[in-house]
Amino acid sequence: MSQNDAEFDESALDDAQEAMHDARRRLAGIPAEVVVSNHVMGLYELAAIHLSAEPPALVEAALAIDAVGCLVEGLGERLGPDSETLRNALSNIRLAFVQIKGTALPE
Repeated sequence: MSQNDAEFDESALDDAQEAMHDARRRLAGIPAEVVVSNHVMGLYELAAIHLSAEPPALVEAALAIDAVGCLVEGLGERLGPDSETLRNALSNIRLAFVQIKGTALPE
């Protein structure tokens, strides 16, 4: 490895570490309920993607839905002002799962 490559690698590593520190500082300033709620919605979207696949990936969707349920039902009001919205989303994705499972061919 040439000296220029080593300097570039060290500079790139320094930049990556600084970016990581910046991201951690920004994340520390966001209430945990907001971050957790965003992750819940990511799992909801994952379930929806698997339900809308052709054919539906029911096993995958069920896992994502169960994860949403664990968080929403387990944390309840600790999720803050979005807790009711998240409960409604959980109910809706569960209903969609049952409806799609009723019409889907076995995996």
